[in-house]
Amino acid sequence: MKMYPFLAGLVLGSVTSASGQSLQALSSPVLMRGTATIAFRDPAAVWAKDRIYLFYTYVQSQGEQNNVRMAVGLSTSTDLKHWTPPRILTPLDPQLNFSSPGSVFWFHGGWCMCVSSYPRPHGETFGNQDARIWLMRSTDLEHWSAPELLRVKGPDVSQAQMGRMIDPCIFQDKDVPAQWWCLFKQNGKVHRSRSTDLAHWTYVGTIGEGENACVIVRQGYYYLFSAPRNGIAVARSRDGDHWEPLGLLTLGQSQWPWAQGRITAGFVLDLRSDPAFGKYVMFFHGTGPDPEPRIFDTRACIGIAWSDDLLDWRWPGSPP
Repeated sequence: MKMYPFLAGLVLGSVTSASGQSLQALSSPVLMRGTATIAFRDPAAVWAKDRIYLFYTYVQSQGEQNNVRMAVGLSTSTDLKHWTPPRILTPLDPQLNFSSPGSVFWFHGGWCMCVSSYPRPHGETFGNQDARIWLMRSTDLEHWSAPELLRVKGPDVSQAQMGRMIDPCIFQDKDVPAQWWCLFKQNGKVHRSRSTDLAHWTYVGTIGEGENACVIVRQGYYYLFSAPRNGIAVARSRDGDHWEPLGLLTLGQSQWPWAQGRITAGFVLDLRSDPAFGKYVMFFHGTGPDPEPRIFDTRACIGIAWSDDLLDWRWPGSPP
């Protein structure tokens, strides 16, 4: 389904690879299905060691708000169809509720993943003012260090003074490889900081509204995927300062009861170089049929779509 007819005249590239057999074999856009007691949210993924490592927020609920636990979960797959059972990587502790993995990347000889803490110790509907963003490290993508605080407001700003922040995304500067950027949500806007070592950060400012930011580079542009109230907003930029809105993706939401409450948190992984996939692949989560926050802690599912150009998206059962 073409989401951006007003861009039809632009030359966006020459990627013409066909879908690999792994995408063609999918019969449903749902990869991981939530239940009345389990929800899967906020996916992030990386392709390594001939498999996809899919990280997500794992929500465990016993039907009461004060009995909800959140953690970072992991499942792996070689074909996108068959997944290992969820494995919990962080404590199921409502005082912490580590969640919302934003990006997984290689840095100085090891893997890194940025996550949020989302404390709800008294049955709060959403994470309280102690929510912060963190970095975890690994040598094998399976075993992870304890989260370390990301001091994205600078070394002189205490943890208490940083303010509520969630949904980090860290990515490498496309023009200055030694520089890294961290996007995060605070007060409804996407903020950004820069660093060369992931330990010392300089706060830069805001780039727009939304949450669950994901950035991917294509043909000299940054493409930003972020989450408004519903849908997946897309924008692009040459320099990271000035962003051109490209539209809003809702994919097959109108036909998906499992996502009619909300579709959000799009994460894009470049799998074009692997013949089994041959596409950009987007992971996202949907909730439904009721709207959030009524079912915030239950039934959320992780879905999939794919694209050649980041603009025109397909999924299992999508119209031609």
